[in-house]
Amino acid sequence: MRTYKIAVFVSGSGTNFQSILDAMDRGDFQSQVLLCHSNKEDAYGLERAKKHGIDCLVSRNDDEILQALESRGIDLIVLAGYLRILSDYFLENFKGLILNIHPSLLPKYGGMGMYGIHVHEAVYAHGERESGATVHLVTGVVDGGQIILQESTGIEDCHSPEEIQAKVLKIEHRLLPKAIAHLEEV
Repeated sequence: MRTYKIAVFVSGSGTNFQSILDAMDRGDFQSQVLLCHSNKEDAYGLERAKKHGIDCLVSRNDDEILQALESRGIDLIVLAGYLRILSDYFLENFKGLILNIHPSLLPKYGGMGMYGIHVHEAVYAHGERESGATVHLVTGVVDGGQIILQESTGIEDCHSPEEIQAKVLKIEHRLLPKAIAHLEEV
């Protein structure tokens, strides 16, 4: 079994981050979250980190972020609602794994502009019968990296993009911690 030193990147409320913290506390995986990074000072995910005694960094400077990762020995980054595209420079200089959670069944409804409610609006507009979430590796192609885990659900009972979003978010909260545990086993 491999364990990781994890940094979680957030831009908003951090509900996916909370699901990781809860899973870590339950012992669902052995890896440890050592850093919470955000590109936004008012991201509530930072408060979640502080309540857990986890170091926080707010920055948009790749060199500063990379230095913080290196100084903590971070070898796994989990993007949990991080709304900033990682630069090629960052991707070239980080020598570990980077995971992202996406609220669709990739490769459908991925790529630039496909995040948050925009994904669910597109799913709803196209009359899809199912949706779900995907955890994938991050590459230079937005939402184009290797799929690690994916889970689907029927959405015939959903009457709005917001209802789809609520249903898919429950999957995200299960899937992201499960992906960390999966990486420990491979």
